[in-house]
Amino acid sequence: MKKIRPYVKDFVKRADMVLLAMCIVCALFGIVVISSASSALDDGPVRYVLVQSISLIIGIVLFVLLTIIDLDVFAEKWMVLIVLEVAFMLLLLTPLGYADNTGNRAWLRFGPMGVQPTEVIKIAFIIAMAKHMSYLKNYKNINSPMSILQLVVHCGFIIGVIVAISKDIGSALVFLFIFIIMLFCAGVKLYWFLFGLAAAAAVTPFVWTKVLNQRYRDRILCPYDMSIDPSGFGIRWQWNQSRLALASGQLTGTGLYNGQQTQSRALPEAHTDFIFSVIGEELGMIACVFVFLMLLAIIARCIYIGVKSQNTLSMLVCMGAAGSLIFQTLENIGMCIGIAPIIGITLPFISYGGSSMFSLLALMGIVSGVKYRPKPERFRSYR
Repeated sequence: MKKIRPYVKDFVKRADMVLLAMCIVCALFGIVVISSASSALDDGPVRYVLVQSISLIIGIVLFVLLTIIDLDVFAEKWMVLIVLEVAFMLLLLTPLGYADNTGNRAWLRFGPMGVQPTEVIKIAFIIAMAKHMSYLKNYKNINSPMSILQLVVHCGFIIGVIVAISKDIGSALVFLFIFIIMLFCAGVKLYWFLFGLAAAAAVTPFVWTKVLNQRYRDRILCPYDMSIDPSGFGIRWQWNQSRLALASGQLTGTGLYNGQQTQSRALPEAHTDFIFSVIGEELGMIACVFVFLMLLAIIARCIYIGVKSQNTLSMLVCMGAAGSLIFQTLENIGMCIGIAPIIGITLPFISYGGSSMFSLLALMGIVSGVKYRPKPERFRSYR
């Protein structure tokens, strides 16, 4: 035990324990809410609490390991990471892959355990993209047309694989947002973003009419067009129940296990997509503000570590991690309060999901590793 103690002290001193502590607080709070949100389900809360707790423990172990392992070990094999991303997604086409209740073939089943590949490959995507961008920034001209084309093809290929195999538009949007944030932080000029916006506007009519079916179009427009499902018993049902749950909680909530919408199962996907509404109903606006501020603090910590690193690769990885949390947090809360489309995005560290839990903690471990192992001055190129 005495031999291990110095290593533990060294880890606690050098790793980002503040980041780990905030993640654990959010996760434990989430487990408590999950126990209430799933108590009315047929398979009861025990299974969900157990899976989430085990995933938290696995995630903490991954946090420690990925804090210690040098980021460069993974980044140097960035082409291998891309191959692994595609290979992992291709497993969805085997008998291991299965569709969830949305019809997306987005899960792998290993006996009683389910894994969502997009949550896992998100880490590889961020590292590979950060390495690609840092190489172009440090040794080429990242604003040259050829560099931009390389990055767009890289991102477009991965997103195309996700959409083609799993049909998971929500996850694809997370990857796209991460890419945009990393491009901005890598120093890509504003005119390229304007060009990309114009290109997106040009292809939107084709995608809207030829790619998306009517149900997808209604789901996107529903928060902004009251003429869609005016009865409120169709596609608008989820928004209505979510907002009703949030409003009924008022300032302090009705108490755990006492939410009418939650416990009557009127609120759909209460333990996953709409857990923020459960928090609002049973614990009130105070708890909602607490959750939002905690997630905001985790995001701010990722950004702070990235900026302090002054190393292009490390900075981009931290910003990619922050981008993922920003999009998921804003989209989940937005769809719960009825101002964003419902696309099946969970609330980081709070919603039920083993894959999401241990993947997020693994990603936070990589961010912690940036603080744990600062680069010498000669490796710093970002100012």
